[in-house]
Amino acid sequence: MPDGAILHDPRVSGPWTLTRFLPETWREAGRLREEAVGGRGTVVFVASEEDAGEDWALRHYHRGGLPGRLLDDRFAWTGAALTRSFREWRLLRRLHNDGLPVPRPVAAAYRRQGATYTADLITARIPGAQPLVAHLARGPVPADAWRRLGRCIRRFHDAGVFHADLNVHNLLLDESSRPWLLDFDRGRMRQPGGWRRANLDRFARSLRKAKAMNDAVHVAPADWSALLTGYGQMPA
Repeated sequence: MPDGAILHDPRVSGPWTLTRFLPETWREAGRLREEAVGGRGTVVFVASEEDAGEDWALRHYHRGGLPGRLLDDRFAWTGAALTRSFREWRLLRRLHNDGLPVPRPVAAAYRRQGATYTADLITARIPGAQPLVAHLARGPVPADAWRRLGRCIRRFHDAGVFHADLNVHNLLLDESSRPWLLDFDRGRMRQPGGWRRANLDRFARSLRKAKAMNDAVHVAPADWSALLTGYGQMPA
C-alpha cells in the first residue's frame, strides 16, 4: 500500500486496512466502548470483531514535550522498520511470547506523508486491569501487591527489557492483584547496567508526582520498601 503498511497477528482475521485504525470506523460500527485521552497517546477501547468477549485498545501515537506542541502526532520518516508502532509491536510480540505480563499485540500501522508519518497500535485489553494510580487513589494498596509489583519490574529487568517511561500509569493491577506493564514505546532490549537503577528511580519520582498532584493518592515509605523487597533488594 503506497501510503502506509500494517503488521498484524496472523491468527486475527482480516481484512486489515488502514481504516481499521480509525476510531470513526469502530464508532460507526457501534463497537467503540470508551475513549481515554492523556499523556502522549490517545487510547480508544473497542469490541473486537473476532471475539465478543475481548476488547482491544487502539492507541494513536503523539509526541511529548515541546516537539509534541509543534508536531503533535507526526514523526520523522527513517524507514518502516523504525516506525514507533512497528518497533513496539515487535517488542511486545517478543515479550508476550516469552511469557512476560504485557498486552498481546494485535496489529500496528503507519501512514507516511513525505518526510513524516503517523502511527497506531492495537493491543488486547487486559480484563479488569487498572493503572496503579487508580488503585492508590481509592485507598492503600496491600504490601503483598507492592511486592508483586517489585517482582514484576525485576522480571523485566532480568530479561534485559528497558522501559522508557516506567510510571504509575503504565503499571497495572488486575482484579487478582496481578501486575502488568504497558506502553513500550521507545522501549528496547539492553545489557545489564545502571539503567535498571535509573528505571526504579523514575518510578519512584512518578509515585511522588502522583501524590503531589492528588492528595487522595495513598503512598507510604513502607510501600516502597515492600516494592524493593519484591524486587530483591533489602530496604535501606
